[in-house]
Amino acid sequence: MGLYDRDYAREHNTYAYGSAHRSEAQIVSFVKETYKLFAASMMAGAVGAYVGIPLAGAIHAMFWPLFILEIGLLIGLHFVKHKPGINLVVMFGFVFMTGLMLAPLLSHTLGLNGGATIIGNAFAMTSVVFGAMSFYAVKTTKDFTGYGKPLMIALLVIIGFSILNIFLGNPMLHVMLSGAVVILFSILVIYDTQNIMQGAYETPIDGAIALYLDFLNIFTALLQLFGIFGSED
Repeated sequence: MGLYDRDYAREHNTYAYGSAHRSEAQIVSFVKETYKLFAASMMAGAVGAYVGIPLAGAIHAMFWPLFILEIGLLIGLHFVKHKPGINLVVMFGFVFMTGLMLAPLLSHTLGLNGGATIIGNAFAMTSVVFGAMSFYAVKTTKDFTGYGKPLMIALLVIIGFSILNIFLGNPMLHVMLSGAVVILFSILVIYDTQNIMQGAYETPIDGAIALYLDFLNIFTALLQLFGIFGSED
């Protein structure tokens, strides 16, 4: 299951007035900074995964303490995002941890026949989906920024069934949930991209983390699906 909690920074009611009064130049600068931080986050997450793969067994054994640390960094980022220097340290610490926590799944997939190909295909497909949804968000005349509530409800439903399936262990439900995650977070790419383009986030860090978590959840879900259907075992 991916890191579903990607809405920690959403405070549109508080910041809607401010975003409405940003100049076009300010919004362009905001968007550029957001995507620079997103690109840097992708690299930091990749480093975390690279470091974590040889330690996959230990990470799996310490899952809950590491998971609590990961969530703590995400929550802490909300409180330090206006503090230059420390905000970047916490942000990169968080994305490094997400890569580290992905290592057991990557290690397991590498152990399958054709595992490296599965990972490559999952990443390539994630990039295609993310790019296509981002392009659509920029080009479409349809406004997705008002879809926050139904998207959050859908997210909570998926989380609820995912927790249930921890006890049920139903493979078919797992496949269905992974497919639902891909669809939901693909829509969230559109939603977040349009909010970023409108300067609706309080800081570029907020927007970058939202995009990063969209990408991470799509990749994790596709990796699980490709591991199930693409293995030669």
